Amino acid sequence: MSRLTAADIKSQAAVLGFDLCGVAPATDLPELPFMQTWLDKGYGGDMAYLARTAARRSDARKVLPSARTVISLGTVYNTDRPYSTEEHDPTTADISRYAWGTDYHAVIGSRTRELLEWMEEANPDPFEGKVYVDTGPVQERVYAQHAGLGWIGKNTCVINPELGSWVFLSEIPCSLPLETDVPALDQCGTCTLCLEACPTDAIVEPWVLDATRCLSYLTIEVKKTLPEEHRESVGSHVYGCDICQDVCPWNAQAARSDDDCWQPQSVLDRPSLIDLWRQPDHLLLPVIQRSPMSHTGLRNVRRNIAVALGNSEDPDAADALTDVPDGDLRSDPLVVEHRDWARRRLAKSE
Repeated sequence: MSRLTAADIKSQAAVLGFDLCGVAPATDLPELPFMQTWLDKGYGGDMAYLARTAARRSDARKVLPSARTVISLGTVYNTDRPYSTEEHDPTTADISRYAWGTDYHAVIGSRTRELLEWMEEANPDPFEGKVYVDTGPVQERVYAQHAGLGWIGKNTCVINPELGSWVFLSEIPCSLPLETDVPALDQCGTCTLCLEACPTDAIVEPWVLDATRCLSYLTIEVKKTLPEEHRESVGSHVYGCDICQDVCPWNAQAARSDDDCWQPQSVLDRPSLIDLWRQPDHLLLPVIQRSPMSHTGLRNVRRNIAVALGNSEDPDAADALTDVPDGDLRSDPLVVEHRDWARRRLAKSE
């Protein structure tokens, strides 16, 4: 029985539904130390888990000492829906495209584990390997770039020249001495559309994101009161922000997926803010729990909807905000605080 090759793994990855697969060396890659510099500047905000695991994230061999290579995988999640910059309506909820369907952690995690299990059966000798999908202490974008999946763009997303940047990443650090791929070359050129389009100037310079200004951080990672100085900037964003990807020229003809997992749940398919606000907890909670929005939780999603309604200038928004059943999370003190702010803002706009 011959030793498993990189070509074998790439072939099986395609069978399992991955759109991209490459191999990076588990060595001292030049981009890895930047994360500590980024954290030292305070750009990580309240994401304490990043600082807590920074040492482990500095090298894949910190999570798997025997690692010789990192298998990097990419899965397209773009679906047949307009970008937020194409049909902007302040009364429609803006929800990041990756959160419309099933929670990718579970789906991609299962597929990546299936690939590792296949590798363990196909290789004649035992080896070590681990599966990570986003939440693990591995700098997935760096390994994706060195595996040839795409380059890290000025908006800090991995961009593939054929598929675009709407791609979920997962990886398998392993002890196999596989043939590695040629790193992807930067093709952003002189383009700065993502920097110019960011509504909060969160991309402070090319390839550097101040997360504390980013709408994704504010609507997803902040688990308490949203600072008042940022609430107007939230606009109609209920969960995350796609603007820096929406304007990227490499996404003008990005690949689309027909995978049922990434198609939007009906409640999240470009809903009006009022309709989303009026969804009762017992109907909205299962939707949130099935999607990546479970990371933020229904309470904070309610908070974000209230703020977005305050920014909507919708004449019917004020009446909708008064519709708060007892015992529902819309009556939670955190949500009420932002609801009251929204009502005051709507009154001023009138």
